[in-house]
Amino acid sequence: MENIDITALLKVPSVEECKKVLCIQPHPDDNEIGMGAIIAKLAQAGCEIHYLTITDGRLGNTGTSHTPDQLAFERKREAEAAGRLLGAEKFFWLGYKDGSLNDIPTLASGIGEVIRREQYDTVFCPDPWLAYESHYDHIVTGQASAQAAISCALKDYPEGTKTDPCQLRAVGFYFTEAPNAIVDVTEFFDVKFEAMALHKTQMNEQLLALYRKYFTLRGTQLSQDEKKIGEGVKMLQPLHLHCFPEAKDIQ
Repeated sequence: MENIDITALLKVPSVEECKKVLCIQPHPDDNEIGMGAIIAKLAQAGCEIHYLTITDGRLGNTGTSHTPDQLAFERKREAEAAGRLLGAEKFFWLGYKDGSLNDIPTLASGIGEVIRREQYDTVFCPDPWLAYESHYDHIVTGQASAQAAISCALKDYPEGTKTDPCQLRAVGFYFTEAPNAIVDVTEFFDVKFEAMALHKTQMNEQLLALYRKYFTLRGTQLSQDEKKIGEGVKMLQPLHLHCFPEAKDIQ
């Protein structure tokens, strides 16, 4: 007991140490918007990047002539093109209908199976505890991902699994108001927007220009340097996600 370093419990996992990651997104464009520049930087550094998309995005019609089924098909093509541009290598789809998520335990089981099968060291997902977040797909995806992260190391989770347990080193939350890891992504900012632009059913020039101005402002604020752009995530160890009151203070 005397040799236990209690400060290790409060350590922020390093983004730069990621070797194989799963980027979980509720809809087919959230990874690019939420952390696209970080993804590109990790990929260039040799990290293996996989995508897991939870819903089919069928309701995200901004005025196209597509039926919901046609839109879902197009959005899958867009997502894979955008992900590959950033450096993603594998794509998994759970196929839930857009706007239908409500069962956290069942979704967590599906996410857990992917984590265990591929043996990631880190998963990224939206922060479900973002103040005022009103899109239930984001809330359910984030909470299910967190549940999967703390459970995938168990021998029999999900029950009946034939996959081996996975010991994750970190969970990173994007779309967060409390980032504790700010990554300098200045060199990868343009490719983030190139990837976002590939979501043609979702992004027009006006929206892309708005996003660029917003993320430029936010990025310089995060980096605290007008010449650099940062992208922020909340990095936690899995043990921080269960009965750990200090989790919100991990900095």
